[in-house]
Amino acid sequence: MSEPVADSHQTPIDTIRFLAVDMVEAAKSGHPGAPMAQAPLGYLLFSRRMRHNPANPRWFNRDRFVLSCGHASALLYSLLHLSGYDLPLEELKNFRQLGSKTAGHPEYHETPGVETTTGPLGQGLGNAVGMALAERFLAATFNRDGFPVVDHRVWCMASDGDLMEGVTSEASSLAGHLRLAKLTVLWDDNRITIDGPTGLAFSEDVGQRYEAYGWHVQRVDDANDLAAFERALDAAVAETGQPSLIMFHSHIGFGAPTKQDTAAAHGAPLGPDEVKAAKQNLGWPLEPTFRVPQEAYDAFQDARERGAAAESEWEELMDRYAASHPERAAELRQALAGELPEGWQEALPAFAPEDGPIATRKISGKVLAALGPRLPLLHGGSADLTGSNNTDIPDAGIFSADNPAGRNLRFGVREHAMGAVLNGIALTGASRPYAGTFLIFSDYMRPAIRLAALMGLPTIYVFTHDSIFLGEDGPTHQPISQLLSLRSIPNLTVLRPADANEVSQAWKLALENREGPIALALTRQKLPVLAETAAKAPAGVPRGAYVLSDPPGGEPQAVLIATGSEVAVAREAQELLADGGIRVRVVSMPSWELFDRQPESYRRQVLPPEISRRLAIEAATPLGWERYVGPEGEIHGIDGFGRSAPAPRLAEAYGFTGETVAGRVLRMLASS
Repeated sequence: MSEPVADSHQTPIDTIRFLAVDMVEAAKSGHPGAPMAQAPLGYLLFSRRMRHNPANPRWFNRDRFVLSCGHASALLYSLLHLSGYDLPLEELKNFRQLGSKTAGHPEYHETPGVETTTGPLGQGLGNAVGMALAERFLAATFNRDGFPVVDHRVWCMASDGDLMEGVTSEASSLAGHLRLAKLTVLWDDNRITIDGPTGLAFSEDVGQRYEAYGWHVQRVDDANDLAAFERALDAAVAETGQPSLIMFHSHIGFGAPTKQDTAAAHGAPLGPDEVKAAKQNLGWPLEPTFRVPQEAYDAFQDARERGAAAESEWEELMDRYAASHPERAAELRQALAGELPEGWQEALPAFAPEDGPIATRKISGKVLAALGPRLPLLHGGSADLTGSNNTDIPDAGIFSADNPAGRNLRFGVREHAMGAVLNGIALTGASRPYAGTFLIFSDYMRPAIRLAALMGLPTIYVFTHDSIFLGEDGPTHQPISQLLSLRSIPNLTVLRPADANEVSQAWKLALENREGPIALALTRQKLPVLAETAAKAPAGVPRGAYVLSDPPGGEPQAVLIATGSEVAVAREAQELLADGGIRVRVVSMPSWELFDRQPESYRRQVLPPEISRRLAIEAATPLGWERYVGPEGEIHGIDGFGRSAPAPRLAEAYGFTGETVAGRVLRMLASS
């Protein structure tokens, strides 16, 4: 067993350890082992190394600390409490209980000082890469000689499990390539997972792997050696050309006589006997529980004072910056307030039928090109599909180690990392990030999308090739279940625009939104610009659904509800039916979520209850449409996978033509 720290730091370190132990015991669940091992480094970071102001957790130029191994949340809560964040001891005693600020895994927005929601292993490290990328971009955009108004570091605590996950490989590779030198990952190499020793499944040389990624790699052999940590942290800060990995060997459950270095210390309370033995072993009083000596609070006093002074100095710097660079300072202040430049909406393009047909993915690119000059902090990119997703902003440069002011991001073939990095950029604040790939590959991004929704981040996803009509690439690339899958995520808004004008309005809504992520589902194939959308889409798209076209000559006998490319099919069917004297309404429904938020009066206006014959049309799984068509309605969707063929042939084969839809309506009416 390693020797405990034998100096004046021992009391605060053991306070952190046993606050974590007592939290887990009181909750009768949790993870005590990692906090017991990581306490010395956590103490060192929060009390002596990080620049942060507990009195203002959202001060922009603070250092960020990401606990990627979110199961060690008791460590973070102990540190936040001792540092002086608004997290009273009573909240620690209420660990993992309903309504507390100390959830089982750290939750952004719920707990002051928590920078991101972590728990799904690897996502936090990906967020940290995004935070470091955002800092680099914002620094290059705003800093001027003598005015380092954007200048902070990102510290990430990671576990063995984090580094086994594929998302961290992708994100770390990208960070090394981009030379994000203000990122330091602290890897707790305790060699234990839930199943037992890491050697059961993990034997690679992690240090060599990270050196190959282009990282600066160091090792600390004993997690209780504060002097060694100080030297390693100094070296990481001094390294200006590479991100840093500090590998440290710790003993999970440090101090627990029978459970240290075993899986038993990982994910369950130590138990009363082992807690007693651990406290005796480290010379900690058995009572009271949740003991916090004044000495432990005092150990963080200098950090509190330094943090308040650092923020005050930064505000003074911003005042001088505003005097020397008023336009830039105003732009930064506006961005930090979550506001967009005035008049940007004037650049939104509008389209007429003679502008089509054109694919909605290409319209999305045109919108970006139009808005780029008006929104200088709009930036994003694609997972190696830039030309297909149309995600470039013209003349805005490519972000790189040598051009950190570039606004076009190249994520490489790394969808997992792209989602997590995007979250980190959004969490940093100021800029508005987006990312693109094929809709089918949203599956690779799903963990990050879900976390963005959980955190309420305003990330924007540009998902193109949104149906079987991408054509010849076949069923491996043709999404069937993805729309429903995304719609099932709470707080994620999915928009599948029908034409160019709906795309323009979807982007407007996405950029104005600050309450959660938005996914755009866009076509590969060309679509007509519908005659009605120029006038109706600006009001209709934000409401999720609207009456695109009503029949002349009387009340509708049926309602056609469609999204995306199928709206044009519904419009064609409406005209064919009108020739036979059948009156149908066409409703464009770009977003279920937005429509469901509307008052009942509006929903009844769009979908009158008295019109029971309704047909929903979408080239995807029919599941979920039942809520809109009702018991007497029908759904025209796809129950299986797609096939490889040109889009027009697929439309015929799967019945997504005006003739087929019109025939179905006739049969539906005849059965009434």
